[in-house]
Amino acid sequence: MKEIHNEHLKRQLMDDSGYERQFSGTVFSDTRLFHVMAGDFIVREGSQPLYLFYLVRGRAKLYATQPNGRVSLIDFFSAPCFVGEIELVNQEHEPRDVQAIEECWCLALPMKSYRPLLLGDTLFLRNLCVALSQKNYRNIVSLTQNQSFPLVNRLAAFILLTQSGDVYDEKHTQAAEYMGVTYRHLLFVIAQFTREGLLQKQKTGYGIRNRKALVALAEEMEPKH
Repeated sequence: MKEIHNEHLKRQLMDDSGYERQFSGTVFSDTRLFHVMAGDFIVREGSQPLYLFYLVRGRAKLYATQPNGRVSLIDFFSAPCFVGEIELVNQEHEPRDVQAIEECWCLALPMKSYRPLLLGDTLFLRNLCVALSQKNYRNIVSLTQNQSFPLVNRLAAFILLTQSGDVYDEKHTQAAEYMGVTYRHLLFVIAQFTREGLLQKQKTGYGIRNRKALVALAEEMEPKH
């Protein structure tokens, strides 16, 4: 993750994302701009973040290491959204890894100096509550889909969510755990997608050959269907 000193780009990303509408006060001068390459980390597990990030471009994923050493995939973030808001509100919260799926851009406020200001900002807190409720609703929908739809639909949606540059390369163990299926079942459906021409095995991961078909499978889980 690299800090970028470009006031014009910072202003453009602020305007495009509605960043300043999240706060009551003026934050432009204290806001920093960070560029995150795919695979780099925005937040590291066990290390309190120095900034409250606002993801304005890109997608990221949240991991946690279990007591037995197993790494579990927990959630996904898409711009625009806050990253590090739980650590802002609760300093005792144990941070988890947040890793960029693709190239990301983040606006950021220094956590230490802005914590008392933000916790007293009613507009920010209201926006934060709305964002957390939307995240909770999304997780409920995901859980319901895991219980209600075949793996072919859920895996198609998962591939589209996690792919970067038309390549899907999530670890099978973590993907299977996230979707609540066995490793063998996951491999069976991936092999099916490969036979049907939706995916193509590569040296690292799988190339997406038929995005339209994957989208059609994922959309079968939408309410209109």
